Amino acid sequence: MTMQQQPPKSRSEILAVLKGSRGAFISAMLFSSVVNILTLTGSIFMLQVYDRVLPSSSVPTLVALALIVLTVYAFYGLLDFVRTRIMVRIGRRVEERLRNRVFDAVAYLALRRVNVGGSLPLQDLVAIRQFLGGQGPLAFMDMPFVPLFLLVCFLLHWMLGVVALASLLIIFLLAVLTERATKTQLSLATIASNKANGITEEARRNAEALHSLGMKSMIRNNWATVQHEALDHQTYANDAGAKYGMLSKVFRMVVQSGMLAVGAYLAILHQISAGSIIASSIIMGRALAPVEQAVGSWQQFIGFRRSLDHLSKVLDLVPPTVERMKLPMPKGVLEVENLAVTLSGSERPILQGISFRVEPGQGLGIIGPTGAGKSTLARALVGILQPARGSVRLDGATSDQRDDDELGRLIGYLPQDIQIFDGTVAQNISRFSESPSSDKIVEAGKLANIHDFIMRLPQGYDTPLNEAGSRLSAGQRQRVALARALFGDPVLFVMDEPNSNLDSEGEIALDKAIRACMGRGAAVVVVAHRPSALAAMTNLLVLTNGQVAAMGSRDEIIRQVTSVQNPLAPQRIPPFVGQRPVAATNENPSGIPVLPPNKRN
Repeated sequence: MTMQQQPPKSRSEILAVLKGSRGAFISAMLFSSVVNILTLTGSIFMLQVYDRVLPSSSVPTLVALALIVLTVYAFYGLLDFVRTRIMVRIGRRVEERLRNRVFDAVAYLALRRVNVGGSLPLQDLVAIRQFLGGQGPLAFMDMPFVPLFLLVCFLLHWMLGVVALASLLIIFLLAVLTERATKTQLSLATIASNKANGITEEARRNAEALHSLGMKSMIRNNWATVQHEALDHQTYANDAGAKYGMLSKVFRMVVQSGMLAVGAYLAILHQISAGSIIASSIIMGRALAPVEQAVGSWQQFIGFRRSLDHLSKVLDLVPPTVERMKLPMPKGVLEVENLAVTLSGSERPILQGISFRVEPGQGLGIIGPTGAGKSTLARALVGILQPARGSVRLDGATSDQRDDDELGRLIGYLPQDIQIFDGTVAQNISRFSESPSSDKIVEAGKLANIHDFIMRLPQGYDTPLNEAGSRLSAGQRQRVALARALFGDPVLFVMDEPNSNLDSEGEIALDKAIRACMGRGAAVVVVAHRPSALAAMTNLLVLTNGQVAAMGSRDEIIRQVTSVQNPLAPQRIPPFVGQRPVAATNENPSGIPVLPPNKRN
């Protein structure tokens, strides 16, 4: 089964995954309940020591109490360890459930030129996992038990309860003030930091131009300005947070001593026992602990909430997929019908009204002036760009009717911008297939005329190609990419300026590869300026201003082009040279212009 896109869900997928871990959350809450009850052990022990052991001077009682407390503390440590492990695994489960979805969304939006901060969604997923596996959620799980500790303080004496309650309210107020003082500055610091990271990555990708054109200092100054802005906002936030953090620490020490003072005063008045003085201080400390931990984790919680919101918005931009019936292996019939393509941020279509049909074993060359839309058409044919109107079909099926990887295996695409991935030569040629055929890899290498060069590399086909194939020349990278396009016997080949970096020997190999593909029944589309790449093509399509200016046999198109002063002007060349628009028939139900059959030499 393959996948098809459907409209985005109304609720966040992330929250749905979190709800799927409801049982684990409930288990962690149950363990937290026992853990918080067991934290009263120290207070009860102090009460018994001061009120029973010391007055009676009973060593056996002290030993018995100590053994009981030791056992309880061991059980407490075990339960706290277990609940921490549960939360770590909840965070891991969330990342494992969402990582493929987020990766696909990042790749999809990058393909559509939608700016979501590069790999920021993947960083958001890591931030969500780290928060869920940290101490923050445990602090919030402990919060519901704060009233229990306050109740114990009130049971000891109402004045002790009032002191503990007032302390909690003041600490919570300081936390709110901290969040209000740092929220805006931290948000601005994040925005500026992401922008600075973008400049750094752009400089890394274009390092050669940076150095060769003397642009390093200018780009560095631009980066430094943005980074300085990020540091300013971060410094303001840290200063504000430090101020309120200092107030919280001082207040915490004052409260601890104040609780002892109030307890001592009540003991002097014989309203509480001596053991209650220590017990009340310990209990109040336990009551304040979850609040203080929550305050300490507040910035992490803010980051978690920000990552959750951002990641949810990103996933809403990319509809989830559902299973679809697997389509049969296509023969390679390419149909383009009334195609119009509009790029993001542009109102005017780059392509408009493009229609043609290429049968298996046929080759179509696409020519035209710079800016005519040739590369845009090539990207639309392989599914990179989606039609604004019309359709591109492979054996009757549009690109969204097949899974992306399945469609990719049916297509051999050689773009202008050659992209080599970190991996071995064999992995790059085999498209990183899990268990590729060695014979198929070598066959593709030979057909691309790069086999001999590969064999001279230190490890042959197992030689690593790091840093986007920097150890290869431009022509060698193009041949590796050609071998990758040839691997797997695709039914459709789309090549965009495939000979731009090739020498004469490489062009001969390219022509041989194109003829071999056509010979075994694949449809081939070649976009080129240099005529040598079109030698195997018997049909040409002329693009001008995003529209078909002429289409027909190669010899007739070349004759028309060379016979006019401005050969690519659409008004000077009659449309569909060498053929007439056809009506729909049983053999051609769409009525799309069909290329004349190839003439074999």
